[in-house]
Amino acid sequence: MLKITHKRALLGIGLAIAPASAWAGGSPALTLAQLLSNSGITASGYVAASYYHSSGGNTYHEFDTGHDAFQLDQAGLTLAYQPTQGFGALVDVVGGTDAEILNAAQSATASSNNPVALLQDYLQYVHGKWTVQAGTFATLAGAEEFAPTGDTNITRSLLYYAEPITHTGVRVTYALDSMLSLIVGVNNGWNYTSFSSNSKTLELGIDLTPSQSFSLSAQSYIGNDPVDLTQRTLVDTVATYNATAALSFVLNYDWGRQDPSAVTAGGEWSGVAAYVNYRLDSLWRVSVRGEALDDRNGFISGTPQTLKEGTVTLGYDPARDFELRIEGRYDWSNRRSFTYTHTLASTGASVTQYASHQTEVALQGVYSF
Repeated sequence: MLKITHKRALLGIGLAIAPASAWAGGSPALTLAQLLSNSGITASGYVAASYYHSSGGNTYHEFDTGHDAFQLDQAGLTLAYQPTQGFGALVDVVGGTDAEILNAAQSATASSNNPVALLQDYLQYVHGKWTVQAGTFATLAGAEEFAPTGDTNITRSLLYYAEPITHTGVRVTYALDSMLSLIVGVNNGWNYTSFSSNSKTLELGIDLTPSQSFSLSAQSYIGNDPVDLTQRTLVDTVATYNATAALSFVLNYDWGRQDPSAVTAGGEWSGVAAYVNYRLDSLWRVSVRGEALDDRNGFISGTPQTLKEGTVTLGYDPARDFELRIEGRYDWSNRRSFTYTHTLASTGASVTQYASHQTEVALQGVYSF
């Protein structure tokens, strides 16, 4: 299962390009950043690269499936024209190893070698309190995002593995006031940008922000999956409490069900993830995540089991636009379901074994612009 986050903003600093030569007549030329700003178009982006080492094959991880090698996780660029009223548009292009997994999810294929993907591309229309979006956009589900700039950890959660990333369809948002928004939409289901099946998924959501210190969102996806040919339901809630300017708590709960059909045996799953984020000083921060996923019928992981993990991430910000992250993670299960592959010295044959746990250490650099 694949996912993407419902947080609204990428962390970007804008686009700065050196001035060109003067216009004819002696007037100074505008930079590209100034031209974009004058037109109402915003541009932001990021580059994230990493190194992973794991005791196993990073089973049930979303993106960090390789290890003991440097890799370009993502390079992203977002161009947006989103006025407060009237028509607008957004295009979000990503490249790297994560984009290959996104392409595979959106095309419903087992794998994809295409390292460039469209994360989001949609038109929107705003009229008063109403916003209508049509195209491909990020899911509302989950506390984490596809872009690493919106996450406090390097690796994604188990819940992220059991959630959608994007949806292609129509989404309507009605903002009752500054504290409460209601969302309804219809799309192709989990991630699929196009599909020959007529199956559609209903999207329902509510965002509540009663104060600057607390926010709550709840969303649900209900509809027939075009691959499994039967109804899939996901209910997701995310609560955020900012205790101080430096300390925040996040709690994410999921419940899902896939009905059985001729294609799948179906199953039911539930999980919870808790986050504690603390800014130590102007340079350092720490994020701790703990979670459990009850995949009681094995629909998500392929094995009936309870998965758990604990993650600690340390972030260092030597410059405003750059963060260096180091992370330790430990996953475990009540079943021996984590894969370990090694080569026999005697024969050179590759052998796969199974264990009840796996460990990982990761290093990542994230630059935003």
